[in-house]
Amino acid sequence: MLVVMFGAFIVQIASRYLFNLPVGGASELTITMWLWVVLWGAAFVLRERDEIRFDVIYGSVGPKARRVMTLLAAAALLFLYGYSLPAVWDYVTFMKIQKSSYLDIRYDWLYSIYIIFAVAVLIRYAWIFVRTLRGAGASDDIQRGDGQT
Repeated sequence: MLVVMFGAFIVQIASRYLFNLPVGGASELTITMWLWVVLWGAAFVLRERDEIRFDVIYGSVGPKARRVMTLLAAAALLFLYGYSLPAVWDYVTFMKIQKSSYLDIRYDWLYSIYIIFAVAVLIRYAWIFVRTLRGAGASDDIQRGDGQT
């Protein structure tokens, strides 16, 4: 996806500044690939310990408080993503009536990555919640940095 995005970016620059012929499809492809690479990466590539977070309070408390914080955060995210998933599904599937301007791709296909992302987040945080309840939560993985408990 990054190669496609970079190639489209180069085509856009060359067509605009060398040939004075702007190509809208290249810009649209770049934006689409950026959307997909960010959400795909956040869903499947980014590890829990690599996420950027404000953890001043989390780092200053003991293991039991960290466990409670991890459980509360996971429960909150499970609730929010779970609650919003039906509305997201309805909206994305409704968008089949519209197509992108240049590439003529249906919007439900373009934005389906968000549904994939939301489901992956739900699975990840359900896993974190269960592991934390069992006593080996994500906080251990983050601290040790190896994913092993």
